Amino acid sequence: MTHPVDRRNVIKSMGALAASAALPFSLPAQAQKKPTGKPIVLGLTISQTAAAGVADHGDHLNGSILAMEEINANGGILGRPLELRPVDVDLLSPESCQAVVRKLVDMKVHAISSPFLFVPIPAMDASVGYKCPYLNGNTQRAATDLVAANPQKYGHIFQMDPSEVYYGYTFPKFLEDMQDKGGWKPINNKVHIVQEQIAYNQTISRACQEALKTSRFELAKVTDIQYPVQDWGAVIRDIKKTGAGAVMIDHWVAAEYAAFVKQFRANPLKGALVYLQYGPSQPEFLQLAGKNAEGFVWSTVLGVYADEKGRAFREKYKKRFPAKVMGLCYTGSGYDIVNFLAQAWTAVGDPDKFDAVNDYIRKTPFRGVCGWSYLNNARQEGVHYPVGTDDLEKGMAQLYFQVQNGEHKIIYPNKLIETPFKPASWM
Repeated sequence: MTHPVDRRNVIKSMGALAASAALPFSLPAQAQKKPTGKPIVLGLTISQTAAAGVADHGDHLNGSILAMEEINANGGILGRPLELRPVDVDLLSPESCQAVVRKLVDMKVHAISSPFLFVPIPAMDASVGYKCPYLNGNTQRAATDLVAANPQKYGHIFQMDPSEVYYGYTFPKFLEDMQDKGGWKPINNKVHIVQEQIAYNQTISRACQEALKTSRFELAKVTDIQYPVQDWGAVIRDIKKTGAGAVMIDHWVAAEYAAFVKQFRANPLKGALVYLQYGPSQPEFLQLAGKNAEGFVWSTVLGVYADEKGRAFREKYKKRFPAKVMGLCYTGSGYDIVNFLAQAWTAVGDPDKFDAVNDYIRKTPFRGVCGWSYLNNARQEGVHYPVGTDDLEKGMAQLYFQVQNGEHKIIYPNKLIETPFKPASWM
């Protein structure tokens, strides 16, 4: 469950958004005049009260605010100011997911930006009669398969990042790379998957099991868990009994991951590489786990690069939103979506021309702080690197991080590496 501090941070962001028009700006020497006229309105589905996901949604809102402020400080879009309108959503409720999009449609927004919804299809259906651009980071193949099957109905919906199946497809490749580079010497070639029951995690598990069949690694066991996990003791005993060289904890709640690493470190499986699916990306993981997080590995298909562009964004974001731990996923996604839309609106010349704007987004690759979004495919989802393409400039890289000295450091893929993998203390 998301830690209460994250709810407060999101509420603070909402307040910051409301006050942002009054903030003083240092305009560049060549800046355009202050934007005037009717605002261009971007609606956002931002959860403040759900049982999970609040931290990621707060990150997405903050990244969007930063982009909006930069755009308005430099003359706006087509001379008009950009305005953000976030609306609260319970991302675990189909009814709420549908209602939030209906509300944004009623507001006549020019586009919708959504970090993710656990039940995205009802929200998609609520937008089909309006068809403004709907950009998201849902990371769900079931949703993008629906786009591919019904292009006339869902042609306005775009997933900026690759889908969750790549978490499963890429894991054996990652393990092989770590072994080949010599940083990890596996105790055996077995993989133990500990899987949660929501569809997202089940899809990842199935994809990983399929990918293992053509790799040098093999499946040792699949263990089921059910949210909320109150005690990891039985799971850790099962991990030790199975004795696999690599363990995938295919879960989704950062606070529960923090509890896991504390219990595992106290009673580890010696020599095992332990991978935690995505959840450690949320700032509360490091805040709650502290030094116990050292050595654990996680990944995201939607992460802020550590190249020149990514570092510049990280610096700007930390200056605008000071925090002990910066989220490295939806901060960048929120920022990228706003800038991609601004580019599209400017190119088309009229944000009310939804068909033309959607066509531009579909056909025009966008390079953001999270890499390239190539959306001109049947699913209208980002192309994955390295599985979907072997060209880093033709896709969005899945970033594998390891916690080192209290920070998340990119250890894979090799073209974006910050630091080599370091064996954890229990190895």
